[in-house]
Amino acid sequence: MKTNNYRIHEISAEETFQVRQPVLRPNRPLDTCKFDGDLLNTTFHFGLYLNEELLGVCSFFNNTYSGISSKNQYQLRGMAVLKTFQGQGLGKLILQYGENFMKEKGADTIWCNARQLAVPFYKKNNYAIISEPFNIEHIGLHYVMSKSL
Repeated sequence: MKTNNYRIHEISAEETFQVRQPVLRPNRPLDTCKFDGDLLNTTFHFGLYLNEELLGVCSFFNNTYSGISSKNQYQLRGMAVLKTFQGQGLGKLILQYGENFMKEKGADTIWCNARQLAVPFYKKNNYAIISEPFNIEHIGLHYVMSKSL
């Protein structure tokens, strides 16, 4: 996909760390950016580039949430855009690209553990809160949110 000067394509799990760490795990060890399932062939990682610079990432894991009845669900994890590029619509671009890719792979629902700070972003992208708030240690308050594709 090319939008203006942005390119979005599939990348490796390791490539996501350069955006995951400063955005999602600042001041934490690089190992905290590695997620269970990152290396499975059912997991998909996407990167958004401007020229050769990686600005945003997101990953989709073949994982189920018990509060969702659909059979073909994927969990969105590691959604991040570098701080200096946030608020420019890049998160929406990479999220829509990933959702379209996952829909082509047969997914019918995407869900995520959304940080409280990110809830407005997900609501603007048609995700709904489907859980009570919960805390993830060292990270903060979260909600499970989902979207039917």
